[in-house]
Amino acid sequence: MLQCASCERRLLKQWITTSNGLCSLISGSMNLGLGCVSRPVCWPFGSVLDSRHCVFALTLLTLLMQVVVEANSWWSLAMNPLLIPEAYIIGAQPLCSQLVGLSQGQKKLCQLYQDHMQYIGEGAKTGIRECQYQFRHRRWNCSTVDNSSVFGRVMQIGSRETAFTYAISAAGVVNAVSRACREGELSSCGCSRAARPKDLPRDWLWGGCGDNLNYGYRFSKEFVDAREREKSYPKGSYESARLMMNIHNNEAGRRTVSDLANVSCKCHGVSGSCSLKTCWLQLADFRKVGDALKEKYDSAASMKLNTRGKLVQMHSKFNAPTSHDLVYIESSPDYCLKNQSTGSLGTVGRLCNKTSEGMDGCELMCCGRGYDQYKAQIVERCHCKFHWCCYVKCKRCTKIVDQFVCK
Repeated sequence: MLQCASCERRLLKQWITTSNGLCSLISGSMNLGLGCVSRPVCWPFGSVLDSRHCVFALTLLTLLMQVVVEANSWWSLAMNPLLIPEAYIIGAQPLCSQLVGLSQGQKKLCQLYQDHMQYIGEGAKTGIRECQYQFRHRRWNCSTVDNSSVFGRVMQIGSRETAFTYAISAAGVVNAVSRACREGELSSCGCSRAARPKDLPRDWLWGGCGDNLNYGYRFSKEFVDAREREKSYPKGSYESARLMMNIHNNEAGRRTVSDLANVSCKCHGVSGSCSLKTCWLQLADFRKVGDALKEKYDSAASMKLNTRGKLVQMHSKFNAPTSHDLVYIESSPDYCLKNQSTGSLGTVGRLCNKTSEGMDGCELMCCGRGYDQYKAQIVERCHCKFHWCCYVKCKRCTKIVDQFVCK
């Protein structure tokens, strides 16, 4: 049974109950790193396997199925074509219990806040897009795979990349839900009720309809962290360390959104005199959140478990990470070659910059394997002119450029 590491993840179960006892026929295959099952595991007692072997096979199957469940993620809501408001009207299909990737706690929150699910999906999609932008010139470029795990096995490693992904996804949910409140899209929240900043000039009005950061932050914490809070692992185990890492990075993502929120104001007065200002709380552009988290990724702290089962910094000579910083517990693979066990897609076929000495340069991107050069035709805007009033009109120009691709 512990063979076949390249099978596709498919599992078809057919339970057969006979008068002599319980048995099962398992067909299909699994790509779980542990192997795949593609033949009968247990027939009625007294046939291929006796009852003890049958119980063992069923126990092993249960463990393998748990791995499948763990591989699923709420991130899959970003890929779900059914994320439309009508899908979450009470009594409509698909029910929350049918959404792939949600834990039991997340399914319960889905039932209570069905109108929020569209924006959770939008938040996940925003986070994924930003991740792909920030890592576009890196060996690991935040590629997604076509299953409910979204990022594949690479997220099973407690690396810097995993830390960033958890943080940017949690931040995306805060961003999407907070703005949905402001737009009046959600029944349980509205405009921000944040207190007036103490440093705001006395003659400026504090009002308007700001992004409801407080609600978005609290809801993101409840929903995103629900999967981790449901788990219970032995103290000092790798799984417990990974759980603490995930929760820490989720919080770091949310706090980054909160830290970058600012006061926005609008002038009122005759002829733009700005004799009166109305101000409100506004979230920063999400690109700024991505930039800030990318900096935290570069300075992320390596952690380990101490004897009390707590995460502590690997190198004590550095300052301890705060709740705003990213942490990780495992070194990253080099991502040079495709590796099914780590989930690395490799860099074969990736574009590189021949003149750069950075991570996007051909030497580093191609991991020393060399690169191929070819001519490519690109179309871009050119000869742009401003026309009164008020638009810019451009022509489209075609040119031939050299491009370099990793071998």
